[in-house]
Amino acid sequence: MHPADIDAIWLTVKLATLTTLLLLVAGTPLAWWLARGGGRLKSVVEALVTLPLFLPPTVLGFYLLVLLGPQGPFGRLTQALGLGLLPFTFAGLIVASMVYSLPFVVQPLQQAFAAIGARPLEAAATLRASPIDAFFSVTLPLARPGFATAAILGFAHTVGEFGVVLMIGGNIPGKTQVLSMAIYNHVETLEYDNAHWLAGGMLLFSFLVLLSLNLFRRGRAA
Repeated sequence: MHPADIDAIWLTVKLATLTTLLLLVAGTPLAWWLARGGGRLKSVVEALVTLPLFLPPTVLGFYLLVLLGPQGPFGRLTQALGLGLLPFTFAGLIVASMVYSLPFVVQPLQQAFAAIGARPLEAAATLRASPIDAFFSVTLPLARPGFATAAILGFAHTVGEFGVVLMIGGNIPGKTQVLSMAIYNHVETLEYDNAHWLAGGMLLFSFLVLLSLNLFRRGRAA
């Protein structure tokens, strides 16, 4: 295996781990708000959260590139804050991955929160538990399966990214070249043996993820 392939694997694992952790932190309050009603903006927010499922990754990556670029509003903001520009950096990959994998984390959490219902929280309120106490002591333990599903799906989906990371990262070896881009490079240069090793690993990984999810859900239903 080429050293560049090892770098790509490590970068992919690092990207997927950080993206999943950040999405769990940011997606939990959003999913809770949506599950508890969401107000008049619920339909709009749900549509925005679900949008990455329907947009082609290159389209999503293109508009993120525009928004984060030197003339985009977020690009101007990061420059004003002294952070520089995010495109073609690892930080830019994290931002793009969070947007692209958002529905895979928020939706399982929203479903888990909605399935709890209001009765456990009402019971906690009768015991004089504050909303924050009830959330951490009642809601989070009951929603644990949803968190497990969200973490697995968010991680696996980030590992398989291609179009978004290509548009934002630019396929820079050792910096923004993730596993899917390494496979593409091997195929483009007709290095099929190397491509087989990496693609076969991703195929096995995807199968194990799906198998784990199915076994987990059957265990919960039993």
